[in-house]
Amino acid sequence: MRTKGLRGALAADPALGAGNVLARVLAHGADPDGPGLTFDSPVDGHPGEHPLTLGQLDELVAARAAWLHERGVGPRDPIAVWAGTAADMVLSFLALARLGAIPALMNGKLRPEIAAEYIRRLRAGGVLADAAHAEALQGHDLGAPLLGQPAEAGTGHPVAAPKHYRHHADDPIVITHTSGTTGVPKAVLHSHASLFAATRHLLSMPQAQGTSRILNALPAPHTATVLMVNQALGNRAEMFLLSEQGGERVLDAIQRWRPDGVFGFSVTWAELARFDLSAYDLDSVRLWFNTGDCSHEPHVRRLVKVGSRDVMTRAGVTRVPGSVFIDGLGSSEMGHSMFHITHTVDTDRYGRCIGRPYQFTKVAVLDDDGDELPPGQVGWLGIDSPSLFRGYWNDSVTTYRSRLRGWYLTGDLVYADAEGRYHHLDRAVDSVDVGDGRRFFTALSEERILAACPDVTDCTVVIVKESDGTVRPLRLGESHAPPRPGAVVTDVLLELVAGADPAEDRTERIRAALGPDVGATLRRVVPVRADEMPVTVTGKVRKVALRERYLTESPS
Repeated sequence: MRTKGLRGALAADPALGAGNVLARVLAHGADPDGPGLTFDSPVDGHPGEHPLTLGQLDELVAARAAWLHERGVGPRDPIAVWAGTAADMVLSFLALARLGAIPALMNGKLRPEIAAEYIRRLRAGGVLADAAHAEALQGHDLGAPLLGQPAEAGTGHPVAAPKHYRHHADDPIVITHTSGTTGVPKAVLHSHASLFAATRHLLSMPQAQGTSRILNALPAPHTATVLMVNQALGNRAEMFLLSEQGGERVLDAIQRWRPDGVFGFSVTWAELARFDLSAYDLDSVRLWFNTGDCSHEPHVRRLVKVGSRDVMTRAGVTRVPGSVFIDGLGSSEMGHSMFHITHTVDTDRYGRCIGRPYQFTKVAVLDDDGDELPPGQVGWLGIDSPSLFRGYWNDSVTTYRSRLRGWYLTGDLVYADAEGRYHHLDRAVDSVDVGDGRRFFTALSEERILAACPDVTDCTVVIVKESDGTVRPLRLGESHAPPRPGAVVTDVLLELVAGADPAEDRTERIRAALGPDVGATLRRVVPVRADEMPVTVTGKVRKVALRERYLTESPS
């Protein structure tokens, strides 16, 4: 069957959902010798970076499903999966979904005590953990048995696999987790229908350039990777999945595998910005696709200068220098990016603009009572979409606290402009209400610093409001600021480009970039290394940890 016809048939298939894409693609006549997936590590007798055909992928999944079935795993059993490779994560998801079980995918970088507590809260029916992570769990009460290592499941016999479970639209299909910025991550539940809603919409649209040969630089246990695997299978695209998303690893993979699209989080683009991209062969890339947090302008501008893209001219489709960067805003709970904006070397709409919503979603800017605000006014971002998560697993309190008048509150502060485009200012927990209707935003402040300071590759702004005994903003000529009750102070941490002088006093440049209001609260500007920053398992800076640190230490 031709791919175009297959995509249309998949989009119209009412039985198709996030739990059975592999089976339904084959059932609709896809070539078993066509592309399956490529992993960066050896898996079930296949060497790393060896492309698996669709048929081989199905056989590997059937083998693992048979092994799990023999150990009593069945429909609606929540099974925790903690491993370090993309292969173990993705194949475990596909095998458990085939059985109707509920894979709970866990980031391999979780601290053991956090991972153990997370598994306990899941009330899991069992745990799959590779050797390193199984050892890390020793001595912890998991409340669930260790079933074995994910790779052991590959020793099952494919012919012994039971018939594919018949999913209902509302069946739970996967549990992923948030970044865990404040402690134990929240367990995010998606259904067969919810996690396929965005993919179904995209399959009904013309396939975008840069989606035929994809490098997946998203964390393997994340909702975004589950989405991308299903999209690649439905599009009959090639996909290479990385187990590590560091800048050097991504650049090396681009040069060797030559993808036309690279999918990742904003932290990866920030890492790539630390490199001289002109020294790498990135000509194959047409598309950079970002999800999660929206990206900063200087990072995007560096990426769109490399690669090439197709444009329509009077002479027809023409390849021109410079790639495309699609930015947006998404989260595990949203089930897909809710917004999209396209950047090239010729565009200039930045300032934390996240663009317009996808057609399958409704969004609103809300006040504290859940009433919609007009364009230009800052409020809570509310989402209503078929792609939304079904709730937090075993945590109905948090689930219902995130809802207001029918909207899911993402925790982001945004505003809409007169043209219907949305602008992201900050996470609410990272912003500071300074009174008189004013609020200071850390993410917007970071955007301004990066746009104004070419010798800074990345930065983190921490704004703290203390109830008493705090320091007031530094004044010219002062080395320390004396205490003042109720003060707001801003610290700026800078990651500098290679060769930049860390001893240079950048205070006034930073103050000017911040603007008069936030600039007046500037306490100190500190050059830092990337490895000095506290980050989550997905690479996000833990601003809550920085705020706690700066509330207790002296301003030296």
